[in-house]
Amino acid sequence: MSSTPAPLHAIAHRSINWSIALSVLLIVAGFFALVSPEVAGVGITLFLGWLLIISGIFHLVFAFKVHAAGRTVWELLVGIVYIVAGIYLIRNPGPGLLSLTLVLAVYLFFEGIFELVLAFQLRPHSGWGWTLFDAIITLILAIMIWRSWPYSSVWVVGTLVGISMLFSGFSRLMLSLSARRVLKQAF
Repeated sequence: MSSTPAPLHAIAHRSINWSIALSVLLIVAGFFALVSPEVAGVGITLFLGWLLIISGIFHLVFAFKVHAAGRTVWELLVGIVYIVAGIYLIRNPGPGLLSLTLVLAVYLFFEGIFELVLAFQLRPHSGWGWTLFDAIITLILAIMIWRSWPYSSVWVVGTLVGISMLFSGFSRLMLSLSARRVLKQAF
C-alpha cells in the first residue's frame, strides 16, 4: 500500500500556517508576560527548575553508561547538583527568581564588557558602532538591574522574556507572511 507524497507546495503552505500560528502565540505570550511580569518571572523560574531536574536525571542515567570511574563520579555529582537546584527553584520560586535576576545582571555585565572589547577590535570596520551601542545598552541594563536588586527581581526576568517573545513573534510573523507571498507567486 503506497501513498502518494504530498506536493511540495502543500507541505510549504502547512509549514507557513504553523509558523504563523506559533508567531501569534509568541506575540500573545509576550504581551501577557509584559502585562504581568511577576507571574511570568515565577513561571520562568518554575520552568527552569523542571529543566534542571530533567537534565539532572539525564546526567544520572548517563553516569551509569560511562565506564570510566572519574567520569561516572563527575556525571553523578553534576546530576545531583542539577536536581537539587531544580527542586530548590520549584519549591522556592520567589528566592529562585531573586537568584536568577542576580545571575542575569552579572551575565549582562560580562556580556557588555566582552561586546565593548569586540567593538574596539572591530573599530576600523564598517558597522562597529552598532556593536559599541549594543555594549553600552547591555552595560546600562546590567547596572540598572544590579542597582535595583532585589526589587528588580519582580519585573526584570518576566519583562525581558516578554520583550524577547514579542519581538521573536513579530519577526517570525513577518518572515512567515513574506514566505506566504513568495509561495503564492511561485504556485
